[in-house]
Amino acid sequence: MMRKLAVSLLLLTLLIHCGKSDSSKKDDRPLAQVYNKPLYLSELDGVVPPGTPQQDSALLLRAQIDRWIQEQLLMYEAERNIPKESDIDELVRNYRASLVRFNFEEQLISEKLDSTVSEEELRKFYDDNKDQFQLESTILKCLLLKVPSDAPLSELNKIWYPKGEIDEVKLAAYGKKYAAVALTNPDKWYKLEEVAAILPNSTLTADNIGSRREGTLSDGDYRFYYRIPEAIQGKTTAPFEYAREQAQRIILHHRKQQLLEKWKSDLYQKELKRENIKIW
Repeated sequence: MMRKLAVSLLLLTLLIHCGKSDSSKKDDRPLAQVYNKPLYLSELDGVVPPGTPQQDSALLLRAQIDRWIQEQLLMYEAERNIPKESDIDELVRNYRASLVRFNFEEQLISEKLDSTVSEEELRKFYDDNKDQFQLESTILKCLLLKVPSDAPLSELNKIWYPKGEIDEVKLAAYGKKYAAVALTNPDKWYKLEEVAAILPNSTLTADNIGSRREGTLSDGDYRFYYRIPEAIQGKTTAPFEYAREQAQRIILHHRKQQLLEKWKSDLYQKELKRENIKIW
């Protein structure tokens, strides 16, 4: 059996390398069979990339045939063991209906939904629904650089400890050039755990963040510079800037629901007038 399969694979490989795998139906022939279901040569078209050596081609084909056999055996056993009370056909019909409906709704939304949300609308929604924007954990604004110990730290120190305000452009440029990690946007909010994961263990926690707003430290390979100008504890209302993206998602979700409900209602009324709906 194994010898016969090896010879068949060799012949099949030769057919494929000669470009005959997709030729006339006379070249098509069964390669394997599970119960009464055959696997034909034409079904393996494209399995072997052009230029693949014959030996590798045979291995690829054998692997594909084995996978096909295993799948057919699994399907046979699955169908044979379907509980009598299961209505697979009904499940398939329901699943198909759900897919058709989902695809149509997505198409309708992409064509008709106004996805522009003004700043005024965002702010009003946030102010009217602050209970929806409660923080689960501490968030903070942070400047942070993780730089190799052999980086030019004297240059960074001049930027990090200026006489006046820190030069954000220079800090970002330095971070891009030398840092393994660089958080240089002073207006961006981060979750505490995101920042803590960058720093050495236990540098920042929910318990010590109030007293560790700034620092420099080293783990041997890297030097860490961090500064936390603002932090907000969890279980409080998130600031608008942090909640902005979530508010936009909620507004658009509401619009989608309203669009679909209106479309369904309009369709119902239209088809009712056309007498395509009858209720007894």
